[in-house]
Amino acid sequence: MKRIEEADRIKNLPRYLFAEIDRKKKELISKGVDIISLGIGDPDMPTPDFIVRRIQKALSKPENHRYPDYEGSSFLRRAVAKYYERRFGHSIDPDKEVLITIGSKEAIFHFPYAFLNPGDYAIIPDPGYPVYAISTNMIGGRVYRAPLLKENRFLIDFDKIPESVSKKAKIIFINYPNNPTGAVADERFYKRLVNYARKYGLLIASDFAYSEINFRDEKTPSMFDYDKNKEFSVEFHSLSKPFNMTGYRIGFVVSNPFVIDVLKRLKTNMDSGAPTFIQEGAEEGLLKGERAIKRIVDVYRKRRDLVVKSLDRVGISYNYPEGTFYVWAEVPVGYTSISFVQRLMEKTGVIVTPGNGFGEYGEGYFRISTTISDRRLSEAMKRIEGFLS
Repeated sequence: MKRIEEADRIKNLPRYLFAEIDRKKKELISKGVDIISLGIGDPDMPTPDFIVRRIQKALSKPENHRYPDYEGSSFLRRAVAKYYERRFGHSIDPDKEVLITIGSKEAIFHFPYAFLNPGDYAIIPDPGYPVYAISTNMIGGRVYRAPLLKENRFLIDFDKIPESVSKKAKIIFINYPNNPTGAVADERFYKRLVNYARKYGLLIASDFAYSEINFRDEKTPSMFDYDKNKEFSVEFHSLSKPFNMTGYRIGFVVSNPFVIDVLKRLKTNMDSGAPTFIQEGAEEGLLKGERAIKRIVDVYRKRRDLVVKSLDRVGISYNYPEGTFYVWAEVPVGYTSISFVQRLMEKTGVIVTPGNGFGEYGEGYFRISTTISDRRLSEAMKRIEGFLS
């Protein structure tokens, strides 16, 4: 009998980093180890009550039990436009420049499918969210890993990208505030990015999932502050991080009408849209969620401070996070990323993420996620301090 095998693209697909961490976590728990996981960025706080109430009410409507609109309900697209006007000061056409998605991961994963041909380059940050490279590779695209280095404040250095890559690239992914480093980008970076994209005719795919988790006083810059006509910029948003809605799977994309139309054509052939009752909750958050976001960010700011003070006490270097809910720290001398994470897990029951899971240039680092209760985070840091003392 002929053996059934998976497709080559699946054979070459690495196991998803965070799924592997979850597997190891369950294994240790089964052995009775008191695990504290600082690995995955899944908010521990509940979704704000006002959003939950809106969804509960929406779920009781029979009309919301049917197929949703493919591109997202008009009420949510209008809410996105109002949110952009209020938050970033940009006018957005809700009918032509917004697409509602099943979280931002879905949209980011499928973006190369819409704009890359086999052999085309996508420039991705390294370290960075693994999905950028995995998606590009799956459709036969080529990946150029642009190093995010400590000496360059974890920003892409466009001068270091080979001309041969720039000429064959169609997409450059960016992510600020940045996962995993916690870095934010400044005006000079964005201006250079826009000039670079204009010179080589690239689409800037801005993963904006952490736009609201920003510890600075000023607003997080939008690509549209610098690419005012949305000529080549695309912003991917998620409600997972600012509203603790990871389990709901709801997000949106904003760009020019051409990009949105291309993504609509792809999306209508791949899924049937986000559930309407979830979209009602998303509308509630975007229109009425400013105070809720502030409360959530204040919690993460305090947790950041707890972690960095603890690392200071044991002499661990780190990038001081100005956004996201992560701390990007250097492994102690004598360890690799993997060996440190494994040893820490075995000796303390604390799980952190190895930096090389985010790419080649993540080697020598580990990531701490603060999406855990204050009490358990404090306990985890005491264990880490004890291990390193």
